[in-house]
Amino acid sequence: MAQPLTLVLNVPETTEDEDSREPSPYEESEVHDSFHQLIQEQSLRVAAEEGLELLPLAPGRGYQTLPRPEGAPAHSMATLRILASMPSRTIGRSRGAIISQYYNRTVRLRHRSSRPLLGNVVRSARPSLRLYDLELDHTLLEDDEKRSLLVKELQGLSVTQRDHMVRNMPLSLGEKRWLREKSWSPKGKQRSPQGRGGVFSCCTRLRYSCILALHSLGLVLLSGLYAARPWRYALKQIGGQFGSSVLSYFLFLKTLLAFNTLMLLPLLAFLVGVQAVFPPDPSGPVPTFSGLELLTGGGWFTHTVMYYGYYSNTTLSQSCASPWESGQCSPRLGSLPYNMPLAYLFTVGAVFFMTCITLVYSMSHSFGESYRVGSTKGIHALMVFCSWDYKVTQKRASRVQQDSICTQLKELLAEWQMRKRPRSACGQLWQVVVLGLGWLLCLGTTMGCAVAVLTFSEVMVQRSAAGDQGLELLALPLVVSVLNLGASYLFRGLATLERHDSPVLEVYMAICRSLILKMAVLGVLCYHWLGHRVATLQGQCWEDFVGQELYRFLVVDFIFTLLDSLFGELVWRLISEKKLKRRQKPEFDIARNVLDLIYGQTLTWLGVLFSPLLPAVQILRLLFLFYVKKASLMANCQAPRRPWLASHMSTVFLTLLCFPSFLGAAVFLCYAVWQVKPSSICGPFRTLNTMYEAGTVWVRRLEHAGSGASWLPWLYHFLVENTFFLFLMSALLLSVIYLNIQVVKGQRKIIRLLREQIRNEGEDKIFLINKLHSVYEDGERSRTQEATTATALLVDGGDRKEPCTPSHCDPSSRDLNLRSPRDTTVTFLSTKSPR
Repeated sequence: MAQPLTLVLNVPETTEDEDSREPSPYEESEVHDSFHQLIQEQSLRVAAEEGLELLPLAPGRGYQTLPRPEGAPAHSMATLRILASMPSRTIGRSRGAIISQYYNRTVRLRHRSSRPLLGNVVRSARPSLRLYDLELDHTLLEDDEKRSLLVKELQGLSVTQRDHMVRNMPLSLGEKRWLREKSWSPKGKQRSPQGRGGVFSCCTRLRYSCILALHSLGLVLLSGLYAARPWRYALKQIGGQFGSSVLSYFLFLKTLLAFNTLMLLPLLAFLVGVQAVFPPDPSGPVPTFSGLELLTGGGWFTHTVMYYGYYSNTTLSQSCASPWESGQCSPRLGSLPYNMPLAYLFTVGAVFFMTCITLVYSMSHSFGESYRVGSTKGIHALMVFCSWDYKVTQKRASRVQQDSICTQLKELLAEWQMRKRPRSACGQLWQVVVLGLGWLLCLGTTMGCAVAVLTFSEVMVQRSAAGDQGLELLALPLVVSVLNLGASYLFRGLATLERHDSPVLEVYMAICRSLILKMAVLGVLCYHWLGHRVATLQGQCWEDFVGQELYRFLVVDFIFTLLDSLFGELVWRLISEKKLKRRQKPEFDIARNVLDLIYGQTLTWLGVLFSPLLPAVQILRLLFLFYVKKASLMANCQAPRRPWLASHMSTVFLTLLCFPSFLGAAVFLCYAVWQVKPSSICGPFRTLNTMYEAGTVWVRRLEHAGSGASWLPWLYHFLVENTFFLFLMSALLLSVIYLNIQVVKGQRKIIRLLREQIRNEGEDKIFLINKLHSVYEDGERSRTQEATTATALLVDGGDRKEPCTPSHCDPSSRDLNLRSPRDTTVTFLSTKSPR
């Protein structure tokens, strides 16, 4: 049997000039990333002790085999030795090597040549530590000596260099803390940052103490702000137990809460607060608060800053005489006039513009995040080995993270299995037929609901001639809420009958159907408010009525949501457990709950012009809704039976919120501002034909006054009245959206090319290993043939004795020396081979 041969590789040694170069930031980041995963590994010194569990020699073969996947080539022991000596398999094996490397780096930073280096660091994209002659854990004395030398060198560096070096060391937090304390020891403090002798002055010590105190205070404030984020632990708990699909609903609710807070702040600062400081004269007796106003929105609320009719049409100042007889008050000397009609119009416009910018930015950012990183191909191993957060110290947080990782693995596996089960042709045809019938039934239901709402609104208009009082005002919101709830359950039953293969497709289908229904109902209601109500409420404040109507719709919708959580989830769970004796709980209906959020937010945007405090009502509604839904979810619902990954859900929700919802509300308000005549007895625009004329009247007054602010009329004409600026802003906004989409597409293409390049480099490595193995096989085969030929010659020659050549008799020549020009040469090619 042939003995295993030895491969001797020529490893070029690094010169002193190359070793004295400071590594680039890219190399340092590569070192840190590699060390971070392998810092606590311990290895053996020789290749035979590399931890490779080799199997015994296969019969009749000169190499050993490893357990390998099917179709993978078998490698010889010599090849395995070379593989074990590769930089990727020898990096990060010893803590002492890390300390030695950073000790040498501090020496190079200080340009000291008196003390010899502890080792030579190989400069490469992934540095190798195989040249270090390292001992294992039993040589603690050498590690302590290296550590003490590193501490001495750290004490000689400046404060900035020392902090940067210690922060970037791939060591544990305890060791970093120990190095920082030792480097700041009294012995080290007595040395100046420049290396000269002397003692730190009192000012320097005070400055360092202040810096450390401010740094600690900043860390405490940052940790406090992080802990003060709303629902931080609750969101982690929901994501861990129910997955990313259910979590997307609560994240969307949190996003809506931020939008409404952003809307409310300018309204409070420029409208509500100013009008509260300068209240108008009451036009009549103020009714007392009875409690019914919380449901109907009328009564006492009508005489507060809640609604449009309370705001005056005067120029507010410190003194104002008879504001109801003249449209403008004469401010005293030194007072600052405040044009309330202009402030009302521009504040609402600015609020919508800010919301539009924020919404478009959030949508584009979510689009980039979800479609750039949303690919789930090949991340199963990454999730298994790299998803744990080692900074978790509490048992409760550890349990939450464990549940989260388990749920994410279920979602990834479910999505992977979904691609492996294609439907047959007959099954696809049947699915298309069922979907067509389902869509016909949904569209018919939507049309019927819209006609019912229109008919009932006509009945309410006829009854309003006698005067709607009390709870009769809740009739139309109750009818609309009942229709929405019943249609949503019908759509859910249709989705159950259709039996979609993908739960993602099922959710998207339910969202589209519910969205069409709610948008159709809201369209009918907008026609009812700006069409019939404006005509029938001549001589009354129709703006207050529209604002009260939208308030009632918000309140009734919230009540129906609570009832649905109570009877649709709690009662069903009790029936299932007590009567049916089953532990099966209902699932959380993502589509219906998300559409309820979009519906409520659309009502809020529609009512901002008529009720400036409606965003505050929406904020309270969202806060209560979060805690109610969370409690109902934890107690009454179960995780989805078919887990699915909601990687694009946030993007879809924001897109639906932007285009059908926000765009429709903006069109409604623009029509009300530009076309509808305001009421003549209430509100800041009572003397104007349209709300838009408030800006024109203000500009005309500035021109007649001839004040120094002559640039304001010019600015108004060219930025507000000129349609070119509006088209230009719209074009710029669409261009930004288009460019962002193209950038994301380009990034996805680059990521795909980089993945292909990584795959090609892996194939290159396999190719080189196979070449190396074939070289060894050829050498083994040739030597076996030479030995066989020599034996045959000796047997056939009989008594004739021939001289023994060194190649036949010298055992040492059986080693394959790659440095000999007569032997086979192994050439290590670059992994980035041209393709």
